[in-house]
Amino acid sequence: MKLLLDECVTRFLKHDLVGHDVLTVVEAGFSGLRNGVLLHEASGSFDVLITVDRNLQHQQNVSSLQIAVIILVARGITYDHLKKMVPRLENALKTIKPGEMIKIESSVT
Repeated sequence: MKLLLDECVTRFLKHDLVGHDVLTVVEAGFSGLRNGVLLHEASGSFDVLITVDRNLQHQQNVSSLQIAVIILVARGITYDHLKKMVPRLENALKTIKPGEMIKIESSVT
């Protein structure tokens, strides 16, 4: 699966997503794009955008796009906080479909 890590997601997380083709927004050449433009540019090229932007679900509609979005909600956005969520993220990646947006919350927020 081809995954895109949003600018606010630590690049270190990509090493925990074994078996996936993972790029950061910067590596993909999308640095500085606003959410709506980013989603349209990434749609069709990436399967899932992974973000920690909690407002994205209220600002964007991805139902017509060929990309899914997973929002990680943890106590913080550091690698230590997000690494603990990788097993739940991997499970979500098994079932998520293009046009879906889901939120994964850590057990301790």
